[in-house]
Amino acid sequence: MKSQTTPLRIVYAGTPEFAVPALQVLIDSAHTVVAVYTQPDRPAGRGRQLTASPVKQLALEAGLPIEQPEKLSTAEAQARLQALAPDVMVVAAYGLLLPASVLSIPQRGCLNLHASLLPRWRGAAPIQRAIEAGDSQTGVCLMEMTAGLDEGPVVSQITTPISDTDTGGSVHDRLAVLAAELLQRDLDAWAAGQLVAVPQSDQGVEYARKLTTAQAWIDWSKSAQALAWQVRAFNPWPVARCQWSQTTLRVWHAEVVSGSGPITSTPGQVVAVGRDGIDVATGDGLLRLTQIQLPGRRAQPVSQFLQGQAISVGEQLG
Repeated sequence: MKSQTTPLRIVYAGTPEFAVPALQVLIDSAHTVVAVYTQPDRPAGRGRQLTASPVKQLALEAGLPIEQPEKLSTAEAQARLQALAPDVMVVAAYGLLLPASVLSIPQRGCLNLHASLLPRWRGAAPIQRAIEAGDSQTGVCLMEMTAGLDEGPVVSQITTPISDTDTGGSVHDRLAVLAAELLQRDLDAWAAGQLVAVPQSDQGVEYARKLTTAQAWIDWSKSAQALAWQVRAFNPWPVARCQWSQTTLRVWHAEVVSGSGPITSTPGQVVAVGRDGIDVATGDGLLRLTQIQLPGRRAQPVSQFLQGQAISVGEQLG
């Protein structure tokens, strides 16, 4: 990031691990982070103790002022932001809506680091929805924020392929690094007027709805390919799952069985069991479960699972 003649006064807003590398870039830059906004501490872990967000933890280490409003729509919250006199607000996975009245407070507006190739996958879970849909690539956009959800003009972007082995976790981690690189590369050029934001197309817009555990249940009537994408997308959360007898199996890894020919078994029926995996009939093709987890246990390869559990050909998974 090239230094500006006059360093920017930046308010940074982010919460999860995804937003940590970009904050570190700003801390290391010539700009001044006048405050870090992050969501209030939430209960976490078995003891359900209040825990600071990853962004807050970095801000504390760096000695930065921290703000944790429950929402930004109140007059008090907006007055505190106004008092910071920011030139720009940089947002990355903050988790709170920014009203139009907040977007207008920073002198030069608000920038967002969004984990998709806009206009595809606006919304809360763009990383997972891209994998779930079988997209061949994704990326990060630096965009100017407007009142509409992820509808603002795009300053720049970085793309990355989605491989056949990528999961929601691996793509998340890669995009977090790329988001920081994008901010480091282009913030100063944008501030100097050397990068002009381009309005998004109205074509190809998809909404990446929020993930829930209810969506994690496997529908065996879908194709093996669609289910393989779902398993990868929902790893490490909420983790695809199915019913086996009286218990729930979490499916961490699965793959399509190629060249299996026509499937005559009922979707969800186990058709083969071996060290390489458990083959299950779907609406189109076979899905091989290769890493699964019982409640209260660790995820393990099927070869280890079968040493302590018996699952038979012909059984029906729900």
